[in-house]
Amino acid sequence: MYAFDVVRPKSLDEALAALGDEDAQALSGGQTLIPTLKQRLAMPSKLVSLTAIDDLKGVSHRGGSVVIGGATTHAVVAAEAGAQFPALAALAGNIGDPAVRNRGTIGGSLANNDPSACYPAAALGSGATITTNSRDIAADDYFQGMFTTALEEGEIVTSVSFPVPEKAAYVKFEQPASRFSLVGVFVTKTGDDVRVAVTGASNNGVFRWTEAEAALSGNFSAEALDGLTAPADDMISDLHGSAAYRAHLVGVITKRAVTAANG
Repeated sequence: MYAFDVVRPKSLDEALAALGDEDAQALSGGQTLIPTLKQRLAMPSKLVSLTAIDDLKGVSHRGGSVVIGGATTHAVVAAEAGAQFPALAALAGNIGDPAVRNRGTIGGSLANNDPSACYPAAALGSGATITTNSRDIAADDYFQGMFTTALEEGEIVTSVSFPVPEKAAYVKFEQPASRFSLVGVFVTKTGDDVRVAVTGASNNGVFRWTEAEAALSGNFSAEALDGLTAPADDMISDLHGSAAYRAHLVGVITKRAVTAANG
């Protein structure tokens, strides 16, 4: 590690003012940022902790959507979102281990946009809206590639609004040591609208598998995906699995997610 300052503002305005300082960096749960600092892959001079801002925490149900504050931990989402959105709560309850779930936050996860993280699949698969201190961003516009989002310098994720679908499920095939997704699929159905979001598989980060969505919109069953294969061209290939292996897993896990969504 190296020397840096840490401030814990009590309000969003105070946090934004602190982030206006040169080389300041927002700190939410720190599950990605702290290891990055230890490796000196990032070296901000000031960390602005968001953990003392109560307005950025909590789970509520508004107008058919579950709204989650950006500084809400995975453990709280798992405990409080289940009544309205069981698939989202189940996803949160299976992130990492208890230590990670009690420190990591939804806003931090979405801001980092790790290509194997779970929340990006939930946001994209639900058609969520990411709200910042300055604007609302549709999930389809928010995710822009591996570790890349539409967030601008100094912009903070203040909340995320998830429309509650008629049916939904998240299934992931995880790497045993890290519990990150080799492939994770979040599926939702609302009327004729079907969304299939895939994480862990692509070099471009989370994506919608539109061919599967088209097949499922007319027949929301695992059988509708028979013969359908995700393209392997842009899939991640590493020591955990080849691009072809991940492409195969996308089809398998999507079928499992649809079956789970149908109960």
